[in-house]
Formats: sequence, structure tokens, C-alpha cells
Amino acid sequence: MPTKEAVLKALSACIEPELKKDIVSLGMVQNLVVEGGWVSFDYVLTTPACPLKGIMELEAKEAAQKVPGVSEVQIRMTASVKKDPRIENVMPPGVKNIIAVGSGKGGVGKSTVACNLAVALALEGAKTGLLDADIYGPNQPQMMGVTDWEPRPGADNKLDPPSAFGVKVMSMGFLMEPDAPVIWRGPMLHGALTQFLKDVRWGELDYLVVDLPPGTGDVQLSLCQNVPLMGAVIVTTPQSIALSDVRKAVSMFQKLRVPLLGVVENMAQFVCPHCRKKSEIFSHGGGHFLADKYGVPVLGSIPLDPLICQSGETGQPVVASETDSEPAKAFREAARQVAARVSLQAAFHKPIEIKITSTH
Repeated sequence: MPTKEAVLKALSACIEPELKKDIVSLGMVQNLVVEGGWVSFDYVLTTPACPLKGIMELEAKEAAQKVPGVSEVQIRMTASVKKDPRIENVMPPGVKNIIAVGSGKGGVGKSTVACNLAVALALEGAKTGLLDADIYGPNQPQMMGVTDWEPRPGADNKLDPPSAFGVKVMSMGFLMEPDAPVIWRGPMLHGALTQFLKDVRWGELDYLVVDLPPGTGDVQLSLCQNVPLMGAVIVTTPQSIALSDVRKAVSMFQKLRVPLLGVVENMAQFVCPHCRKKSEIFSHGGGHFLADKYGVPVLGSIPLDPLICQSGETGQPVVASETDSEPAKAFREAARQVAARVSLQAAFHKPIEIKITSTH
């Protein structure tokens, strides 16, 4: 009859593709039960958004079935997101990983990408929050469909953020009149960002996605210098004029020692809804050029599709409202790649190695 030792030995041949170690020594095989020819165990992934979940499950099942005497294998796929070790005793207390989404310029769809990445991570089963750090031009309340929420501080003056599509959301847009401008200097911006992190009950979150404003100003500096970021996602469009500004944001993150998780190329191609012909309206290959230059992956390539704009304006992120559309599938895959990069970095307790190059 098969034994636990024999099953574990067989499973130790399964290598976690990102961490390059076997799943047994990594502690990913838990609650193993062997009764006669029946084998069951929990397969604990590093993220519920693992892009290779199906392949890893199949590989483990086939390995266990090769043990003599095993007739049935039951695997319960689950996940436990590792906490950034630097975040202990640092606000916000319940958040495991903080991910910045930036671009260095406006108009590339950064807020749309941040919104859909957050919702996609939630759809994958992760506990997710979305912080709209664009103090001057907050768009997430409209994009997430929570424009009618009013803040009501508790006895401790902390706010319980609203939730939409499984994502907790906080934005300056909740605290001001719709058409009122924010006319603040640097110290006030720093104070607002600090309060969003410290005085909001985020609860237990696997990921807090932070939608940064355009540029490389006070908000970016405050966040990078005062909060341990697991990494930054860079959003660009394909044309070279966008890349010149995005490179400045990349340089800023490098100088502030914030790892680059990768690049999301937005508005990559337009697919005609009638003939399905693809047209590269905004040039070609900018995101891949940027990724190659800085030695990071392209996390996703998002098509130019009217559905994305329509869903954002109506407060129904495309990844949740049009689940079978090409943009939704692209965002889901990008979110899985972001989660994989975060898991890789958390496993080694050190920044992902990045290629320092000139921004010229």
C-alpha cells in the first residue's frame, strides 16, 4: 500500500516554476492523507491568481498517481499570499502587499488599468483594495461605481471604505464636491496620503493597488519614501512620445529603490468589432521596447476597445461587466502576471533585480 513518504517523494519531483524549488520543500503540500489507494492533500499556492494554477495541479496529480497502489488523487487548490516582511508595524496594518500603478504621464489609461487589475485580482479570489492616490484628479469613484458613498467616521475617526466588485476603495473623490478643485501644496498632499493609509480600515488585504497621479511629484515621493512598496507596474501606450515620459517614471522608481514588476501596454491594438481586423493605431511595440530596456516582463497587452471606455464611464469595470470580452481576458491575464511577480519577490525577501540603464 502507498505511504505518505512515497507520495511526498513523488511530489518532490514537481518544481514550482517561478521559485525553482520543489513544492514539498516549499511547504506547498499540506494536510496529506493516504488511506489505502486514496490520496488527498492541500496544494497551497503563493497567490490565488497564479497564472499556472491548472498546469501545476495537473502535474501534481500525475506525480501522485505514479506511486504504486494509488488509485485516486484529490487535490484542494488553495492559496496563502505572503506578507511583505518590511510592512510589519507599518501602516496600514492588515495589508500584505502594496502595488503602485504609475505612468509618468496622463492619458495612457493608468487609472483604467489600476481599476481593472484590482477587480481582476478580486475575481481570482484575492482580498484586494484600491487606493486612488490621484489627489488632484480622482477618477476611481466613477470607474468603480461608488459615487454616492458618504464618509462616516467611527468613534476612532477611522473610515470603513466602500466596496465594489469585491474591492475596497478609497479616494479623495469621496471627500470633496464633484467640481471642486484641490489646491494644495506638497505637505498637504503627504498628509492626505498618510491618512488614506492610516485612518482607513482596510482590514486584511492580500494586495492594495495604488493608482498614482501622472508625473513624478509629491504624491509619488511620499508613497515611495514612506511606504514599503512591493513593486510598481508601469503603464504605457505603444507610441514613442509616451515612452519618453514613462521612462522618467521608471527612473524615479529606480532611484527610490522601488522594484519594477513589469509593463502593461495599454491601447495596444484596435480590433474592429465588425470584421475583427487588427489595426495598430498608436504605433507598435512601445511596451515591449520599454520592458526589454529595463529587463522586466510585459505583464499584459490591453487592446483598444470601446467597451473599456464605456464600462469605465458607467462604473462597471470591463473585467467584471464583459467577462468574455478580449479586454477582460487581457486584464485577467495581466493581473495573474502581477500576482506572480509579487509572489516571486516576497519569496526571496529582496527586490527583484532590475537593469539600471540610462533614461536617454
